[in-house]
Amino acid sequence: MSATTRRASTSRMTVPIDSSPRIPTMTLTSTSPVISKGGSDIHTQDGTIHVRPYRQANTKQLRAVITFTPRSSAFEASGSDPFRGFYSLFWISMVLLLLRTYVNNFFQNGYPLSMVFATLFTRDAKTLAISDAVLVCSTFVCVPFVKALQKGYIQYYYTGQTILHIYQMITLALAIQWTFNREWPWVQSGFFTLHTLVMLMKTYSYVATNGYLSDLARKRVLTEDQLRKSTELVGGYEVALADAKEAAPQSPDTQTVTPIGTPVSDKEAILDQAKLRQRLNSTEQVKKDNNLAPPKTSSYLPTGDTPELAPHPLVNHPVSNIAILAQSLTDMDLELTSTGKNRVRFPDNISYANFLDFQMVPTLCYELEYPRTERIRPMYIFEKTVATFGTFTLLYTITEHYIIPLTPTSDQSFARSMVDLALPFMLSYLILFYIIFECICNGFAELSCFGDREFYQDWWNSTSFDEYARKWNKPVHAFLLRHVYQASLSSKRVSKFSATFLTFLLSALVHELVMAVVTKKIRMYLFVLQMLQIPLIFMGRLPIIRQNKVLGNVLFWIGLMAGFPLLCVAYCAY
Repeated sequence: MSATTRRASTSRMTVPIDSSPRIPTMTLTSTSPVISKGGSDIHTQDGTIHVRPYRQANTKQLRAVITFTPRSSAFEASGSDPFRGFYSLFWISMVLLLLRTYVNNFFQNGYPLSMVFATLFTRDAKTLAISDAVLVCSTFVCVPFVKALQKGYIQYYYTGQTILHIYQMITLALAIQWTFNREWPWVQSGFFTLHTLVMLMKTYSYVATNGYLSDLARKRVLTEDQLRKSTELVGGYEVALADAKEAAPQSPDTQTVTPIGTPVSDKEAILDQAKLRQRLNSTEQVKKDNNLAPPKTSSYLPTGDTPELAPHPLVNHPVSNIAILAQSLTDMDLELTSTGKNRVRFPDNISYANFLDFQMVPTLCYELEYPRTERIRPMYIFEKTVATFGTFTLLYTITEHYIIPLTPTSDQSFARSMVDLALPFMLSYLILFYIIFECICNGFAELSCFGDREFYQDWWNSTSFDEYARKWNKPVHAFLLRHVYQASLSSKRVSKFSATFLTFLLSALVHELVMAVVTKKIRMYLFVLQMLQIPLIFMGRLPIIRQNKVLGNVLFWIGLMAGFPLLCVAYCAY
């Protein structure tokens, strides 16, 4: 919580404490003090308000960064879009492109479709499938590791973190070495490397989240023990419960009403915070995304319909120290318990079945519980399967006939290569995006009854590259936001700019690693282009760009269309 310091004046203003109709407004002076971490008293002519920060001081609150709510993907909601006819026109145009390509190829070569590219990406396919299965199965080793963290055999901070990083580096090194030993072509090498990175991100989120919760559970035990000792000073725990019950507001509907001239006590402010925090965790995102309707044949289980967790019975105790400790326990219980229908509580989630479920859901950020659909729709699975194979056929045709024959060499014109490859690469990118985020992710979401289908947003309307980075790949963006950017800020050692720089640096290094495995070259071209996004972000914030969204969108598309052929020419020819 933060406040803006203003100069004192004699004017008065009415400030609502909360938008809920149960909480009245109070008249404050226009002087707004700065709220300290431990809490501050705001003295008014009508009373005194005790305000404490929302964020718990002794926790990192990493789970609060990302919220999963029932949402549909943008293309599924396009049935009511006024531009839906253009979607139909696009696919009809792609079918005509296929027919034209097949007919021309048949008259020129005697066959409609060449199998050269198919022979390339099916080479050593059996070994690739076995290797991928071994990779997935190896990730289950993190379940006993998390159990060791939960039982206290290993402390997550910082022994567990060190072991986790060493495990991930060894796994990544072995996977890359295996691709070189097998001498796989670029398709197999790229797939196996990317899937290895996905598995590493999933295992990191699983271990990091549960490691954080195990440390929080340990702190809860210490806080509860401290609370017990504090109650002994007032006559014992039972006496403290009786005192808290006597001091509690008589009616929930009137507990926040403070007579004029009566200060708001610490226990009332603490109780209000618990309810406001619970309401925020359970309903804020559902209201925000109400405009995206879920599939008609499947009903969602919204988290906002679940009952609120009751605060600790001693939060109303008249002794401030006991009330604060009780509120700390309430805060920890909110983090240790999911906000979904089943109210999963750590460590009940630690099991092989839970980890298998996490491997199935199309997200990289682990949560105790996700929003779910009621059932699996067979026709929906059939639709996404057909769409996957259909769009892959289109992707194969474009790659086979419009990209591979035009692969640039060092003796070709740079400008000619850029012009020849710009449109085929752009079409391939759009189709690949559709296959991954609309077909595959939605297919796995349906099989696992995963309710949050927002794997992307309207990145095609982006006016800057930072907006594009936030919208086009939501699973990876959420992972970087929680486990890299927010984790860096939580360490209290770096600024927001430094955290942003570290996030871009890690992303650029990973992208360059994939290109090095695929092309068997270390050129750093992609790394440089990735890092150039930082100054481009600041350029996108210039008034001339921010005030002209059409210009910003045009510049974004030009940069995207030029980037793909530029990378192809750079890595293939130089």
